[in-house]
Amino acid sequence: MSTTSPKPCSRRATWAGCPEHPSTATASSSDLRFLFALVAALLLIAGPAAASSTATPYTVTSAEARLEPDGLPAEERQVQLPFRWDHAFPGRGGKATYRIALPAAAAPASEPAALLFAGVGNQVAIEFNGTPLAGFGTLGNPSYDTKGTPFVPVAASLQRTGAAQELVIRTTVQRQRGAALATLQYGTERELLPRYRAYQRWRHTSVIANAAILALMGCLSGALWLRQRHALYGCFALAALSGLPHNVDRVRPDMNVPWPLWGVVVAVCYALHIGLITRFVLLVLQRGPAGLVRALYAAMGIAVASAIASFVLAWPALWTAGLVLLNLTGVACLPVVARSAWVERRTIAMVLLLAGVLAILAGMHDLLLVRMGFFGGSDTSQTPRAMFFFVLILAGLVVDRYSRTVADYGALNATLAERVAEREGQLRVAFDALRLQQQEQAVLLERQRIMREIHDGVGSQLVGLLNVVTQPAPDRAVVEEHVKLALDEMRMAVDSLQPTHDDLATVLATLRYRLQPRLDAAGIALVWDVGVIPPVAPFSAQAALQLQRILLEAFTNVLKHARATRIVLHARWQAEAQPPRVHIVLTDNGVGLRPAGAAPKTTGHGIANMRARALSIGARLEIAAVEQEENTAGGTRITLEWPGAIDCPQH
Repeated sequence: MSTTSPKPCSRRATWAGCPEHPSTATASSSDLRFLFALVAALLLIAGPAAASSTATPYTVTSAEARLEPDGLPAEERQVQLPFRWDHAFPGRGGKATYRIALPAAAAPASEPAALLFAGVGNQVAIEFNGTPLAGFGTLGNPSYDTKGTPFVPVAASLQRTGAAQELVIRTTVQRQRGAALATLQYGTERELLPRYRAYQRWRHTSVIANAAILALMGCLSGALWLRQRHALYGCFALAALSGLPHNVDRVRPDMNVPWPLWGVVVAVCYALHIGLITRFVLLVLQRGPAGLVRALYAAMGIAVASAIASFVLAWPALWTAGLVLLNLTGVACLPVVARSAWVERRTIAMVLLLAGVLAILAGMHDLLLVRMGFFGGSDTSQTPRAMFFFVLILAGLVVDRYSRTVADYGALNATLAERVAEREGQLRVAFDALRLQQQEQAVLLERQRIMREIHDGVGSQLVGLLNVVTQPAPDRAVVEEHVKLALDEMRMAVDSLQPTHDDLATVLATLRYRLQPRLDAAGIALVWDVGVIPPVAPFSAQAALQLQRILLEAFTNVLKHARATRIVLHARWQAEAQPPRVHIVLTDNGVGLRPAGAAPKTTGHGIANMRARALSIGARLEIAAVEQEENTAGGTRITLEWPGAIDCPQH
């Protein structure tokens, strides 16, 4: 028997497959053969129809053979075709010579004839009427194995006219390689060439296509497994790729791997292919009792071990037992698939049930008829073609899952869009409410600020004025001073309500406009040196008012105490400083803070208030005496450094 692909003649006679050719069946097995023929039709693998011809080619069904098995004496006897070497001498190689008497010339002398072999192997040399006609490989060299259905043209000059033709076929055989001599046809080249092309098209080409599709789907499944790590894709990738050696073995006559090592590779991969396809079915259904899965893996392990042992021990029955075990395991999985199909009404389970039944029937056909030769035997292996249905099932699963994923993403996007729109509406309502609340809070804060300014500024001056006027003999000058201060406070409070647009120069100019009349009345000259000050970070009305009050307090002190005749105001933007800031310097030429050696005089809280206001807006205030120089009367210098990016904290 064979290793991996059962093949009478030129194929390795295995459960998996062999070269297909017309076969003979006994009358007692006609019903069973009809059943398997029906299965083949369902699998769409019916053999090609013979080409139409006005004449019927001669079919050879027997031969005189000299058989020389290794380790046994040679024997000569007549054999019926197809003759399978592995059935006659299991586990042995050897040589065989077949002598066949053909009828008189199959064609006129001017027309060539041909021989069409359904299968022959492993290495073959053919003689026709004593003349070497064709050869496939070198006799005894196991690197070559005849594949397919050899077609051998016979020149008209080699044919005997009016006499029988003598055909001699010499073959060498490697053990467990499925060598055989199948039926052959003798006729005109015109009659047999279309049949040969049909065989090639439907058998040789279909095997190549099946191998290419297996490789493609195996790589696709492997890529999906790498991306998703889903056991379903990983299992099918291994199943598809492990099925490739068997298909390659069916079409490629010469392999670089020596025999029987190549036979071991093909048999082991074929066992894995069958077992992994069964596991793939259970993964698709997401079913499978733990005991059944363990039994499946155990059957795969036993089948692999039996395949190796079969070649090592030259005992083909071990490999046959492994195939039987795999087939029984597939039958044991059928109830799980049937329950999912009929009880749960799952469409995919119904498809898998149909494919599984066809695969098991094909496996039984190959095991009983092809490998064991029961019921007259068969040369057509159905299992590889039955497995192709699972490739279609995987393709359908991938398409279905992709379609459902796209639909799910579409539904998810629609749901997210609705949720986003809902959240946007909620945020819009919340933002509107927050903006209204901020507006109300800003109005409230501005009211509080105005009330505080009136209370702290104008109110305090009016209280002081009230204290003065209630005295028995109020001093007119003091009353006038309090009134002016009250007016200045009120004017600054009004000025703070005007928008400054971040323009510090405008704030300073407004203060000058308010103070200029009082300075003119006091006879004090004002030198106004204000450079270009760029817009600073937004500062509030509170910050502008505090700055005005600091400078107002400084000007008031000069008017009341300094007896100065000149005031100089410098204001610059120091961009090179870290951080950049506004630098304001107010200098008078008055008497200064106090004469040297004089006792400190009691003063109010003016300077302390100036420092507090500067601190509230993040500014640094320095008050120092101007040292007297030649022709200079001295005075006081007030320096204010205010970082432009610091706003006034609300309080």
